[in-house]
Amino acid sequence: MALILQTERLNLREITELDAPFILELLTDPSFLENIGDRGVSDLDSALNYIRTSPGDSYARNGYGLWLVELKDSGIPVGTCGLIRRDTLPAADIGYAFLPRYWGRGYAVEACQAVRDHALRALAMPQLLAIVAPGNEASIKVLERIGLRYREMVQLGADAEQLKLYALEA
Repeated sequence: MALILQTERLNLREITELDAPFILELLTDPSFLENIGDRGVSDLDSALNYIRTSPGDSYARNGYGLWLVELKDSGIPVGTCGLIRRDTLPAADIGYAFLPRYWGRGYAVEACQAVRDHALRALAMPQLLAIVAPGNEASIKVLERIGLRYREMVQLGADAEQLKLYALEA
């Protein structure tokens, strides 16, 4: 398991097949489905396939992707946070999701700050983007706290919903 980033309370590392039970729980949580969308994960086999084809392929293709966020002191997984390279956006975007029982503890801001700094400094990205559903006020607050600012509404596909695009220039 490749450790990517550490913060005061968190480790961010590559997601492996051993994380399939956690990925299944996270991606089927009602808050994930409502705010991010259905990723076709409904059982352990589909969670394994998601790990291989989403973060796994991104690590190989881009050298980054979504990483597992775990508590540093216990190794308990609490969410995911990382960078996503989409064909429909001009730069990588920061993405994150945490299980609701870990909300309100500052983990999202802490993990996103580390990913932001990694993207702009270590990876020398000139810009960092984020997309968020217009009604997801909690995520909008996280993005604004780490310095991203609203730019415009975007649609990532012909049938896709309108999303708010946030950006931060290096």
